[in-house]
Amino acid sequence: MSSSTLEPTVTTDDVGTNHWYLASAPVVRALVHLCVPMAAAMIVGAVYNVINAGFVGSLHDSALLAAITLGTPLLGLVMAIGGVFGVGGGALVSRMLGAVDRDPAQAGRIKHVSSFALWGSVIAGAVFGGLGLLLLHPLVSLLGADAAAAPATNAYVSVMLAFVPVLTAAFCLEQLVRAEGAARQVMIGLIGSTIANVVLDVLLILVLHQGVAGAALAMGLSNLGLVAYFALWLHRNSEHASLAPRWFTLSPSVLKPVFGVGVSELLQASFLIVTSLVLNNLAVAYGDSALGAMGVAVRIAQVPEFLVMGVTLGVLPLLAYAYGKGDRNRLRSAVRVSALAVGGISLVSAATVLAFREPLFSAFSTDPSMLTVGVTILTAQLVAMVMNGFTGLLTSLFQATGRATPAIVISLAQGVLFIPIVILGNLWFGLSGIVWSLTVSESAVLLVAVVMWLVSRRAIDRGLATGSAERAEQSLAPAAT
Repeated sequence: MSSSTLEPTVTTDDVGTNHWYLASAPVVRALVHLCVPMAAAMIVGAVYNVINAGFVGSLHDSALLAAITLGTPLLGLVMAIGGVFGVGGGALVSRMLGAVDRDPAQAGRIKHVSSFALWGSVIAGAVFGGLGLLLLHPLVSLLGADAAAAPATNAYVSVMLAFVPVLTAAFCLEQLVRAEGAARQVMIGLIGSTIANVVLDVLLILVLHQGVAGAALAMGLSNLGLVAYFALWLHRNSEHASLAPRWFTLSPSVLKPVFGVGVSELLQASFLIVTSLVLNNLAVAYGDSALGAMGVAVRIAQVPEFLVMGVTLGVLPLLAYAYGKGDRNRLRSAVRVSALAVGGISLVSAATVLAFREPLFSAFSTDPSMLTVGVTILTAQLVAMVMNGFTGLLTSLFQATGRATPAIVISLAQGVLFIPIVILGNLWFGLSGIVWSLTVSESAVLLVAVVMWLVSRRAIDRGLATGSAERAEQSLAPAAT
């Protein structure tokens, strides 16, 4: 029987459940269910980043804004550590859920994957955070902090590092809940955490005057609550997943597919921190105003960027489930509709923000020099967002289908291409060259992603074929004990 004629195994009683959306709901309806809550949560998070910058900016100290900007790449690396286990584990869980519809015996493996993902992220986070605290002063210097920004950056980064195991666990659990198709529950958790973060910001920054250390502490505590929420939801609602340590395993049948996909997340973030370090060290030569403008512009651009990411990340469980089930038509339809959504959202949101870029930026700073630089940075960020949206969709497709090599190549390209482009841009065009380097590099990375997609199409088709040895669930060994 061909994959396109596979009969749904869900009944009408399942209509409206998370499983139904993954398995047999109309693709557009499934995408709305999976992507809209994710986009909403990410937009709320982006708005919080802007509000947080406003809280810190109200202290009228450019060094404090610079400290948050300098700490951003480190936070991205921390999230990537959680992503190694969360994205890799979540994609595998969704593929296995699809396989369960064909082979119920596969259900027993899911608890091993979920337990390994959570506790692996906690252990890795603890090691990274501990090493960071031991090497705090060299780390702050490496981030690009000058004498004026070093004390604030030191305070912000030290508190963040103390909460690394919490941050990695929160991000990992988010992916595991999403893997079940529970996008609405993820949205509730993320929005609730954001509200808690704002309340804690008011208390710690404005009332207790803790400055950027208070901002980092608020982030850590709100994520601790998020961990509790996601863990409780999985315990009460997941039919197959388990977070109990007794299911933790180091079986190669779990490690290989999890790390195969997750390593692309780590490589991408590793290059992100390297490129950000290069960027910060180049931009700091133009003064704290330029660095602060960059931080504010990035936060404004994150609102439409996260809307696009809501689609590219939200669709991943659907792609992985369809691939695991061997449903070729559903996989192709999901990719096609997602591409149309990414294109439409990118163009409309970029045009809207560009039309109001000056009033948006002036709401956070009245410094004329910062305003001029910030508007230019914002424009470059939004153009790059369009390119990055399609790259992100192709990356999700590769991760969902367990195609580790293309995902890794894209991650490598983002770092390998950006570094020489930003260095040459600074050398030839000064600050303008730095600002537009991201746009140029993202365009090149999209070209690489398209080439990798063309190269991988036959392999993905083979993986969809019923009984193929390349099918993720077919290649798994018997459940570890």
